Amino acid sequence: MYTKRCYFTGNLPPITNAPKLEILVLWGNKLRGNIPNSISNASMLKELDLGDNLFSGPIPKTLGNLRHLEWFRIVNNNLITGSTTDHEWSFLSSLTNCKHLKRIIVSGNPLSGVLPTYIGNLSKSLQYFYASNCELQGIIPMEIGNLTNLLLLQLRHNKLSGFIPASIGGLRNLQALDLSSNKLGGPILESLCDLERLYEMSLGLNKLHGSIPSCLGNLTSLGYLYLDSNKLSSTIPSTLWNLKDILEIYLSSNHLHNSHAIDVGNLRSLLKLNFSRNLLTGDILSSFGGLQTLVSLDLSNNILHGHIPESFDGLTSLEFLDLCNNSLSGVIPKSLEKLLHLKYFNVSSNRLEGEIPSKGCFSNFSSTSFMKNYALCGPPRLLVPPCKNDIHKNSQMIILHAFRYGLPTIGIVVVLIVLTIMYRRCQRRSTALPIKDDLLSLKTPRRISHAELSRATNGFEESNMLGSGSFGYVYKGRLSDGMEVAIKVFNLQTEGAFRSFDIECDATLNIVHRNIVKVITCCSSVDFKALVLDYMSNGNLEKWLHSENCFLDIIQRVDIMIDVAVAIEHLHNGHPTPIIHCDIKPSNILLDEDMVAHVGDFGVAKLLGEGEVMKQTMTLATIGYMAPEFGSAGIVSIKSDVFSYGIVLIETFTKKKPTDNVFVEEESIRHWMESSLPKGAIEIADVDLLRREDEYIVVKANCISSIMELALNCSAELPEERKDMKDVVVELKKIKQRLLNNIQHF
Repeated sequence: MYTKRCYFTGNLPPITNAPKLEILVLWGNKLRGNIPNSISNASMLKELDLGDNLFSGPIPKTLGNLRHLEWFRIVNNNLITGSTTDHEWSFLSSLTNCKHLKRIIVSGNPLSGVLPTYIGNLSKSLQYFYASNCELQGIIPMEIGNLTNLLLLQLRHNKLSGFIPASIGGLRNLQALDLSSNKLGGPILESLCDLERLYEMSLGLNKLHGSIPSCLGNLTSLGYLYLDSNKLSSTIPSTLWNLKDILEIYLSSNHLHNSHAIDVGNLRSLLKLNFSRNLLTGDILSSFGGLQTLVSLDLSNNILHGHIPESFDGLTSLEFLDLCNNSLSGVIPKSLEKLLHLKYFNVSSNRLEGEIPSKGCFSNFSSTSFMKNYALCGPPRLLVPPCKNDIHKNSQMIILHAFRYGLPTIGIVVVLIVLTIMYRRCQRRSTALPIKDDLLSLKTPRRISHAELSRATNGFEESNMLGSGSFGYVYKGRLSDGMEVAIKVFNLQTEGAFRSFDIECDATLNIVHRNIVKVITCCSSVDFKALVLDYMSNGNLEKWLHSENCFLDIIQRVDIMIDVAVAIEHLHNGHPTPIIHCDIKPSNILLDEDMVAHVGDFGVAKLLGEGEVMKQTMTLATIGYMAPEFGSAGIVSIKSDVFSYGIVLIETFTKKKPTDNVFVEEESIRHWMESSLPKGAIEIADVDLLRREDEYIVVKANCISSIMELALNCSAELPEERKDMKDVVVELKKIKQRLLNNIQHF
């Protein structure tokens, strides 16, 4: 009996006399209430489909009486297991009597509970088991390996934990394994490589760690491989490039790295490739260009460098290309204009330069595709400077038109100017026009009033004060729309306050970066100047390092210092005009609610002009963090920030300030570190980081030693001997990765 999508409503009536009924298909209606136990009276039933209704209550335990049942489908209802004691799927116990059962489809029901061990007693003829979105908990029982004829096992979108059982490797007929979106941990077992007929392996969005088994490259039938959003930390095995018929590979959001350049040239059927958010380095090989079937390529958020290959113009089917947040340099190949199907393109946050292609698909891309690069140029709509050749051409045209049309009237214009000047001299008065005080408000549009800031802080009440600095006070405030902000009010009686306000507005209003404190707006009048900033609920790094009630573990400290390094690298290399912060120190490193670090306070920052590598200044920064050449001669460069970062790196892992009394003139904190490091990290590290009883003390000590060596390379006496921030970011990420690997394999 087929009554699918007839939109029947109400309850399913009892089945009292249907001895010859073999098929009952009622899916896609609006039937509700319990599934009646009397359904077992249809003893010859082979196919039962009650899916996509509104059934509720327990699944009947009498289903085992349907000895001829082959197909059982109750997907997308509100059914529960019916067991309130052991939380096991007790209805499976009755289904073990159905020796001809081939399909069990129970997905989309709030069944909860755990899979029982007697799942292994189900029919040996079972081929399909769907139980996704069922709120399943607990582990996957080993006995599931008894279902040797299973073709598909789908348990995605549950709360399963524990390890993937090795017995799954015995399901030699399995073609699809989907365990994604659970809480499964442990390694990917090599026993999965025994699934020679596997077409889809989906293990993404779990907590799997360790390496990707190289033997996965032997699964020649594999069409889909999803290992994304785990904690995998190995190199990507080159054997994967043997999967010539694979269609999609997703390895994103792990800690994967590569010992050799990624060579996917043999994957001629590949449709989608996502390696984003890993630790991949090196060049992008030209062999990518041979993937003519590729529709989507995502290599974003890695550490890739080199150029975008010209061969990318061979990706004739490409619709999606994301290369953002790497260290790619050179130009965007003009040949990419040939990619007629390209709908999404992102190369932001790299080190690209030159003219942005303008034809073909590029006419549809916005400025967000190209922001935060080294020196890209192009049309005004992309918010980049015009290219010099365009300026030259435009200048020539302007001059030509000026000579052609301007000469006949130039005499008249000169006469009018002379007459106007003479008239104004006659009319001049000694009174000064009161417009000078408003010049700054023209430069920095005023979007918020003093009155609103006063209301936001209860009249700048002392209880709302977060702290004070060299140029004023910082208050916590709540704007009229409910937004929490930090308001930095400048003390205009302090020497240099006006200049500090100007610098901070100029330097930060146009910077948008995850690790730099965002300036929301400025408030400026003749007698009041303030910056409105994002509020950082966890205060600053100085508090977390030196307050008795605060503690940061080693991973948190590494993450914070990676964030700071990324921010400084962006200031130095993410703009055509490098920005030197000039005052990197713990109190200027702010932490948001997720403990993500943001660099703030640009009050003494310097912007390098075109061609400049250093500036001379009379402004001094904070003693102890200043580079030697800054303190002695007032010379600042991007290497000055690198020095300060090195000192902060030492302080973060030792809890010693460069201004502590133990560091006299003869021995700075850097000299102390240089002489103490050979004695071992235990002698220098914060005592709270390395405790004798800690089982990972050796691993953590090695990590701290590596970080301190990096800090010494950052804080070298001579600027030219200090590392570039780009290299610091790479090195620190590698150190973190080694730490995670060693802890996992300890």
